[in-house]
Amino acid sequence: MNELKQQLILCIRARYPILYLVTWEEDRAQELLAEIGAATQKKVITWSLSMGFDPKQDGLKKDAQIQDVLRYIEDSTEKAIFVLQDIHPFLEKELIVRQLRDLARNLKRSYKTIVLVSPVLKIPPELEKDFTVYDLPLPDARELTAVLNNLLAPYRESKKIEIDLSPDLVEKVVQATLGLTKNEAENVYAKALITNRKFGWEDLPAIISEKKQLIRKSGILDFIGLSTTLDEVGGMGRLKDWLNQRSTAFSARARAYGLPEPKGLLMLGVQGCGKSLAARAIAAEWSLPLLRLDVGKIFNSFIGNSEENMRKAISLAEAMSPTVLWLDEIEKGFSGTQSSGSVDSGTTSRVFATFLTWMQEKTKPVFVIATANDIESLPPELLRKGRFDEIFFIDLPRSEERRKIFEIHIQLKKRDTAAYDIDRLATEADKFSGAEIEQAILSAMYRAYAEDREFTTEDISKCIQETVPLAVTASEKIDYLRDWASHRARPAS
Repeated sequence: MNELKQQLILCIRARYPILYLVTWEEDRAQELLAEIGAATQKKVITWSLSMGFDPKQDGLKKDAQIQDVLRYIEDSTEKAIFVLQDIHPFLEKELIVRQLRDLARNLKRSYKTIVLVSPVLKIPPELEKDFTVYDLPLPDARELTAVLNNLLAPYRESKKIEIDLSPDLVEKVVQATLGLTKNEAENVYAKALITNRKFGWEDLPAIISEKKQLIRKSGILDFIGLSTTLDEVGGMGRLKDWLNQRSTAFSARARAYGLPEPKGLLMLGVQGCGKSLAARAIAAEWSLPLLRLDVGKIFNSFIGNSEENMRKAISLAEAMSPTVLWLDEIEKGFSGTQSSGSVDSGTTSRVFATFLTWMQEKTKPVFVIATANDIESLPPELLRKGRFDEIFFIDLPRSEERRKIFEIHIQLKKRDTAAYDIDRLATEADKFSGAEIEQAILSAMYRAYAEDREFTTEDISKCIQETVPLAVTASEKIDYLRDWASHRARPAS
């Protein structure tokens, strides 16, 4: 926030004509601009379509149209910062675009600056060179701590509300609400406070659940619950060793040692071999929040909206850092980059370029996990060294790994593994993926349930024999994938 403040002060002193501040949080933006006005010794005058000017300006009615407002600003002799809220819908009108171009030229010779404040970034091509865009970052841990303390302060001595707020709980609560706006966080804290008329450790799950709902409103990111551990992932010994070496790499001790935060991991492999399961388990093992980015939801039919959606997703992930950002089957989202210019006016290429540039230059601790099944559809730029820390290939499980997978799934069904011939099942399930092994167990359970009895080794064996695994139906494709990975990726097992 301080860095943004200094940048805006420099722009205003350098007589940048029009600044564009992208944010949902008008109140925080107003507080920031008030501080900047004081630092630059300029008045801050705000206008919105519903409220008019604040403070009111002589010679202009409250219901004045935007073109009248722009003329007023041009004629004004005030040394001022004019804040225009939510005028992005007007930027589609030719007259307003022309007025802003004229105004931008004239403002450079004055002590006036226009600051557009809007949650939507919409810049007409004619104004691209006149606008300077900044994003107002979401509240950091320090700001959210202040919000929490201010909310609870009136109730600390109350006998009607019980507050148990240890430093550890404050840290956990604030960490759980990173990525929310100030108002959203305040609402979450208030709801937790009034639910049982107390605030303590028992409110933490509800706060996390509420955050999950708020993040879903973005329509781009999903907040994934941490219910899987690496112990529930069969095999992948080398991948697990690699992850264990980096389990504390986001700590201050690692920074003091001279280590950078891990960038990310690309997992290629046969369908159903546990790539998605491993992604969930990594976040749980490292005790980091897991966000899933649906690349398909990024793309929008309106020009410029797709790029803005990617920016929003990146901004939210960074606000929640340290975190894990998971892109499942990434090749499906970015498969059209080579032909993007002729198919979608280059939208896919621009969105992909935004993502790659962020991955290369990101400074916030966001660990990116990408999974892919079809390497032929992956853009070659994604595989270049430096994008990810490592590329792992996840092959079909070997005999010992199949044995472990059978044990895990039988235990998850609350059955004793000693009652089953695991060695026999692991042998019979040759060329089966982890997903196919799980499905064989489920099919055996359905069969036994219909006959009102416990499922047995024999039931599982029959289901295995009735299944034709993917390794057989798509053997040529899997052989090609193995050959490709043998020279370009590390084996996970």
